[in-house]
Amino acid sequence: MKLSILLPTRNRLDLLRGAIETVRRQDVGDWEIVVSDNASDEDVGGYVASLGDDRIRAYRTERFLPVTENWNVALERSSGDYVVMLGDDDGLLPGYVANLERLVERFGTPDVVYTSALLLTCPGVVAELPHGQLSPYGYASFFSGATEPFVLERKVAHDMVRAAMDFRLTYGYNSQFLAVSRRLIDELAPATPFYQSRFPDYYSTNVAFLTARSIVVDPDPRVVIGVSPKSYGFFHENKREGEGRAFLGGAGDADAELERISLPGSNINVGWLSAVEAIAHGYGARFGLRVNRRRFRLLQSVHVYEERFVHERIGAEDLAALEARLRPRERRLYRGCARVAGWLARVLPPRLRRASEYVYRRALRQFPRWDQTALPGRYASVLDVFEARRQPPDRSGS
Repeated sequence: MKLSILLPTRNRLDLLRGAIETVRRQDVGDWEIVVSDNASDEDVGGYVASLGDDRIRAYRTERFLPVTENWNVALERSSGDYVVMLGDDDGLLPGYVANLERLVERFGTPDVVYTSALLLTCPGVVAELPHGQLSPYGYASFFSGATEPFVLERKVAHDMVRAAMDFRLTYGYNSQFLAVSRRLIDELAPATPFYQSRFPDYYSTNVAFLTARSIVVDPDPRVVIGVSPKSYGFFHENKREGEGRAFLGGAGDADAELERISLPGSNINVGWLSAVEAIAHGYGARFGLRVNRRRFRLLQSVHVYEERFVHERIGAEDLAALEARLRPRERRLYRGCARVAGWLARVLPPRLRRASEYVYRRALRQFPRWDQTALPGRYASVLDVFEARRQPPDRSGS
């Protein structure tokens, strides 16, 4: 079994080095790394050539591409039996390749192997975490109580995609969570590219869960997902929506239709809408899927009114942009609720305010709860995490 690790990158050579090293330091396994350099100003190709390893190849695009196009470029250049897409601030954990080989052999070449992960918030991302933080990031509901790898029921997988169409997150869509078989990718390729929409991982992960014949779940963390000061996650964490959109690039011809049905608000929700609309277009009739656009409108409206009246982080012009797209009844309802929420945020004692915020978040049903307790240690990069979790070789002979 050969594994392809795809690494799209742009002007983040310092991060790319660490991601590549987490693969090079795997103890065993047949693998290749495909670096798709998205017109960087840095000499990515020169660095890859200096490694002197023909399993690691770099390709440079002639111009800056939107993130989804660059992902497909990397995929087209790969040849492995399984594919995992990493960001250049992510990494594999020790034993990833060997563990994947064992699971593929044990479960008879499943279409998808889905694992848990760790989340590394690097120093400089969140002001309240000046030294960064490493925490568990395996929040899929099917991980609950699991201690050993198992085959996920197809109905459960399909139900999770239906939740995604309803803008409810019941498992992680990040591409780092899953290795996808070339067989499945090739079966889907004649009809449509494997990566689509503004958020290609939201699209591809859900399509894989829809179409896979067999999904193996490994509840142990096998990858580390990094959020660096140079990542989209940084802009999201710091409420810098415009810069985050520019970071990802445009989305091509589908933008006009997306703008017609979209609303101002959270860029996460707009990217999510882009993905589920593409899923509905390609697979809606076959699987009976529909996008819950009404719920999308609710979530976007709640986001803008909360930012304006509760947190006071946006101006009147942002609110006006939303209200121009709302129906009169929606405007009256949301504005009234937001004014009450803003007043409560100012007058409630801190303990009651936190309790009310918790109830509010749970009522939205958009994101799951999971254990985000910080793990011990300080880590500046994914390579630091890799080395800290590396176990000495077993010399007992067992």
